[in-house]
Amino acid sequence: MKKIGGSVFILLAVLCIFGCNKKENNNKTNSDTMENVQVSDYGVTAKGDSIKKYTLSNKNGMKVEIINYGGIITSLTAPDKDGKYQDVVLGFTKPEDYFNGNPYYFGALIGRYGNRIANAKFTLEGKTYDIDKNDGPNSLHGGKEGFHTKIWTVEPVKDAKLPTLKLTYVSADGEEGYPGKLTTTVLYTLTDDNALEISYEAETDKATVVNLTQHSYFNLSGNFSNLITDHELQINADKFLPVNKTLIPVGEEKEVKGTPFDFTAAKSIGKDINSEDEQLKLGGGYDHNWILNGNGMRTIATVYHPASGRVMEVMTDQPGVQFYSGNFLDGKFDTKTGGKYEKRSGFCLETQHYPDSPNQPAFPSTELKPGQKYQTKTIYKFSVKK
Repeated sequence: MKKIGGSVFILLAVLCIFGCNKKENNNKTNSDTMENVQVSDYGVTAKGDSIKKYTLSNKNGMKVEIINYGGIITSLTAPDKDGKYQDVVLGFTKPEDYFNGNPYYFGALIGRYGNRIANAKFTLEGKTYDIDKNDGPNSLHGGKEGFHTKIWTVEPVKDAKLPTLKLTYVSADGEEGYPGKLTTTVLYTLTDDNALEISYEAETDKATVVNLTQHSYFNLSGNFSNLITDHELQINADKFLPVNKTLIPVGEEKEVKGTPFDFTAAKSIGKDINSEDEQLKLGGGYDHNWILNGNGMRTIATVYHPASGRVMEVMTDQPGVQFYSGNFLDGKFDTKTGGKYEKRSGFCLETQHYPDSPNQPAFPSTELKPGQKYQTKTIYKFSVKK
């Protein structure tokens, strides 16, 4: 009995040491992760709300800064061919410019419905809903008080292996005219291979429509006085959606081949942007939805900036992407590197469902019903080509 008891004691001691070490290692992992998520004061809104900034960093030195107002990405750094990290997303120099409307939607989470809905209305289950009319006759990006203007609940994910932020916003039934109480969760994760992963989830208590996206403008040169017309873009799409004069899809799917909209092979954004093309004139440049090839998570676009060597790959499981060439940037605001944000000083690749889908039955449905879960993911991955 004495011998057995001694063995048991030794076994318990070993298990305790193993368990303690395991716990210590787990705590170390969590501690390391939390060290890569820093929180600081950012600003105060006109209503007196204190806004926080969350800085995620990875082992390479890449950083992304996110505020809880609008879930906005205010800064994102990426290395050039010499290893120099520079901010590559457009943004304001003063917090109040985000708080006072953010007219360009710089860096914001967009909802409930990214892109345009014709005549600011749609019919769902036999009932017509009038939503906020904030873009001529149409509704754009969820309305004037869309998700880009809301204060999100933000918390670092403590048990995540990589620096991750969880953002939550509950949109009340009837907000901006949309039906249903919608609970939305977004995860921002910064990986060690220099990728920013954005995962979206949403649930509703009443049938509604949902189309969430991220509205960052990129300029891979790292100098926001430069235009993005020298960036080389490839989009994995054989078709796009032509639009009318208010930029609503006319319902036709048009082949890109033989048009300025053909990015199946990489070409500079500026190569055809000033072509005598009716669609380009309507948008003042590119502001259209491309119908993406394939299904599931796949690489849908690649952007290369030759001078810096920076490359950005975009991966998503969504059916479409809105490529916007910054046509409405108008020089009214200072850039973060000096000068003004002029027309075409940034571009967007907004992964999404198609514009005006609630009014166009032939498009993939954006309806979300109670008991269903909206889930989608997009990744922006940065690398270098020397």
